[in-house]
Amino acid sequence: MIDIENIEKVYTVGVVTTRVLKGISFQVKAGEYVAIMGASGTGKSTLMHILGCLDKPTGGHYRLEGTDMVNLDDDALSHLRNHRIGFVFQQFHLLERATSIRNVTLPLIYSERYPEDAHQRAEKALAAVGLADHMTYKPNQLSGGQQQRVAIARALITDPTILLADEPTGNLDSRSGAEVMAIFQRLHRDGRTIILVSHDRAVAEHANRIIILKDGRIAEDRPLPNPRDAEAELRVLAEKEGQP
Repeated sequence: MIDIENIEKVYTVGVVTTRVLKGISFQVKAGEYVAIMGASGTGKSTLMHILGCLDKPTGGHYRLEGTDMVNLDDDALSHLRNHRIGFVFQQFHLLERATSIRNVTLPLIYSERYPEDAHQRAEKALAAVGLADHMTYKPNQLSGGQQQRVAIARALITDPTILLADEPTGNLDSRSGAEVMAIFQRLHRDGRTIILVSHDRAVAEHANRIIILKDGRIAEDRPLPNPRDAEAELRVLAEKEGQP
């Protein structure tokens, strides 16, 4: 599905040139769950922006389902982002005055034609993340974990080819973070392609493959035969807290 070939990214400010990505190459198959890990400044967020078509590389090729993203203009990239890529960020980016269901339907506004079943799609997406009974709640009525689940539902509303998650548990407590990771693992079992960026090894180890960046290069790329089980972690946390 994804073919990254010798990607480079260079930023120039005045006379200062900084090479952030230095010849990154890897592939992601449809249905894979991949975590990209690295310390701050290693280039993982830059790589995520390129994967999400929010930025273009300085050199190399990024092919998504055979189409080279480097050659597309801004309109084509916008269309692709809206239809084929779902984003989940550390910050939830929800409209404060809008209900959960309204927040989830927002990406559909940018479609060529607003679908007649938009409300039903949003209901289904919210139910998939365990918020069927919170559809009319506004963000200030939700916990941080619930807000992130609304953001995940919003990312799923267009049925994207790939789901990109950038530090999705960064603002969450342990239980809320485990709930989010459990959702990602369920989506993966259902066949969704997921790429997650995190500096936290415990979060990254929920994926089935880890790519570690160091100084703008791939230092390690390996499968995880036995990823962490978020559902099991939730059960342990519930027992400690005395909750169901």
